[in-house]
Amino acid sequence: MIARLVTDLGPWSWWILGAILLAAELLAPGVFLIWIGAAALVIGAISLALWDTAVWSWHVQLLLFAVISVAFALLGRRYYHKNRNSTDEPFLNQREASLIGRTATLQEPITEGRGRIRLDDTWWSVQGEDLPAGTRVRIASAHGRTLTVENMGS
Repeated sequence: MIARLVTDLGPWSWWILGAILLAAELLAPGVFLIWIGAAALVIGAISLALWDTAVWSWHVQLLLFAVISVAFALLGRRYYHKNRNSTDEPFLNQREASLIGRTATLQEPITEGRGRIRLDDTWWSVQGEDLPAGTRVRIASAHGRTLTVENMGS
């Protein structure tokens, strides 16, 4: 039944497959089906010119479809990987990293290398040299939920 449908539709079967794959990418985005759908559209375009030739058998079509799908997926992965860091929110989902360089006042003294500060609406554990409560400190680094602070001076 499927073979008959593909034979009846001719080169348009690739266009339909491409449209279905692109629609599936819209319904379940993962930036993967888009490349396979694009490959199906390319095979559909080639099929419009070569459908009735002896060279353009279903074996050749499937082989070329597989090669183009892999090539598009690799090129797409390279493109997205290269452009992944260009964002207007570089610290999105990296709250600790966004705190580096900020200043705060110690709410609890740092004793034996540990203390606490309050930034915005959150209490943070800090580590650094022993300092009394009320000292202004600068956040130097973040490791998980613990911030390393430095004394701002006197």
